[in-house]
Amino acid sequence: MLKFKLTLFSCFFLINVFGQKMEVVFLDQTDSTRNNYTIIYPDNKPITGLIFIIPGFGQSAERTLEQTDLPIKTAEKGLLTIIPTLQDGVQSFGVDDLSQESLNNIIQDVTNKHKLSGLPFFIGGFSIGGSCAIKYAQNAKVKPVAVFAVDPPLDFERFYNSSKRDIRLSLDREPSQENVYMVERIEKEFNGTPETSLSNFYAISPYSFSDHNQTAVKRFGNIPLRIYTEPDVDWWLKERDFDFSNINGPDCSAMINELNRLGNNKAELIVTNNKGYRKPYNNRHPHSWSIVDNDDLLIWLIEQKEASR
Repeated sequence: MLKFKLTLFSCFFLINVFGQKMEVVFLDQTDSTRNNYTIIYPDNKPITGLIFIIPGFGQSAERTLEQTDLPIKTAEKGLLTIIPTLQDGVQSFGVDDLSQESLNNIIQDVTNKHKLSGLPFFIGGFSIGGSCAIKYAQNAKVKPVAVFAVDPPLDFERFYNSSKRDIRLSLDREPSQENVYMVERIEKEFNGTPETSLSNFYAISPYSFSDHNQTAVKRFGNIPLRIYTEPDVDWWLKERDFDFSNINGPDCSAMINELNRLGNNKAELIVTNNKGYRKPYNNRHPHSWSIVDNDDLLIWLIEQKEASR
């Protein structure tokens, strides 16, 4: 397991982590818990682009590197690789204004310090990190070459209602504490519920099934997009008492479908089977980084870079 020793210095180097040179940069030197980013440098290669890989909710850069070797592989391909920690630290919600502003500040800091303006950049992430990446691409002035997301929640109206339903169905059993937390957090970030603030859900969510105007989907445009999901409903029913309404697969497929219908033929859904396992113990979990074939994703990213020239 990787071990990171954080200090309050503005940055430091970690040598020989998977053979790559790494650096952590703090935008605020007095706070090591938020507004910082980990860089994995290409090893003796010219930088050909940059990629931002956003962790899931509650996950640090350390945890991300434990769960996937994608950041190491992207650095090996000559991409300056950045794992950001946003405004609320590991509890950043990704799609809210503060998280998006924090991500934009990190992107600008990296671009300016390394003089990378004009180089192609990619963005992606896991779970809410993927939601964050898609939301950023929808609103960015300088669009990424391509975006990827690993089983992201996209329709927060659905997310909220399914969480409320799970709590209601728990009856005399202890409801999922994650759902209890998410109900409260969504009400806070969206300033209400779908019944009281539906317009906020349309404005903030990267996708909204019930928004007939397709506001968020149209903002995404024709950017190449890959969304990965493993909708193993049998596992969810057995292990969590969840059904299709509780998982992210419907959001993912619906957004890709609408993008395709709007003319984005570079948006695709990758559905996997029995690939979801979490390290270090390889516990079965379909909501995992491991559903991504990293080598295949790298080929796709490079193809999009070549096509954008």
